[in-house]
Amino acid sequence: MHRRRSPGSENIEMNMKLNKVIFLCIAAGMLCSCTLFTKKHRAGVAVEVNGQYLEYSELDQLTVGLSAEDSAIVADRYIKQWATEVLLYDKARNKVDDKHIAALVEDYRRSLYAHAYAERLLQRMPKEIAQAEIDSFYTKHQNQYVLKDALVKGLLLIVPNGTPDLEKVKKEMRASNENSIEFIEKYAYRYATGYELFTDEWKTLSQLSVWVPMTKAELQKQLKPNTLVTMADSVSTYVLQVNDIRAVGTAMPIEYARVEIEPILLREKGTLLLQNERERIYEDALRFKKIHLYEKK
Repeated sequence: MHRRRSPGSENIEMNMKLNKVIFLCIAAGMLCSCTLFTKKHRAGVAVEVNGQYLEYSELDQLTVGLSAEDSAIVADRYIKQWATEVLLYDKARNKVDDKHIAALVEDYRRSLYAHAYAERLLQRMPKEIAQAEIDSFYTKHQNQYVLKDALVKGLLLIVPNGTPDLEKVKKEMRASNENSIEFIEKYAYRYATGYELFTDEWKTLSQLSVWVPMTKAELQKQLKPNTLVTMADSVSTYVLQVNDIRAVGTAMPIEYARVEIEPILLREKGTLLLQNERERIYEDALRFKKIHLYEKK
């Protein structure tokens, strides 16, 4: 009769195997270095190097779910890496000038504090730019904001072929007023497989060409302001009402350029804020006599 072992006993056996493997790895490493020594065991410690300790718990986290063989490989590699880093650090401390390292550490420490303080200041800064500032920047740099893709405002309706009352819907789409939009939305809710209302935002020609059965070049030829374009494939009919269009090579509409301009102005404001803070700190130190200037002797 075979006795079935509990899951807990399997875990205990796995841990025992792992501990045994780790011990063999450590022992093998010590033998290879030609220095074998023993110390009183410290609970939970797997390896000691020059007074630094590697815990079994750290090794256990690296080998969760691995077989005993894979656990041995992972543990052996990690022990070697960890021990080498400890030994290299100790050797470097005896070879490198402490004053030089201390100076580097202090410079880095100051940089970290200055960076953290700068981030704190920037977090308090408003995250939006006034429209007047956007307008002013756009006016000065308008030649830098030229369209590389045409822009369109309008309405797109996609319905199955043969959907009733489509001509009436087209008439309402041409009107594009508040009442007609309400009618179209009710119709779309009932029949449409796709509906995009972008009368108040710009869409690129590339975006539109993904939604309709026309290439970008074919669609470009069809698009004119205040026109209705109807397309179809074997399944659906696509009705596109074009309310406004901006061609490639023309200036970006300012509301479209805003998404590029605002981050630039925010960075400029942030830079100015930090510069002003540095100057304020220095001037305050002079005023309160925290800075002492001495003549050269």
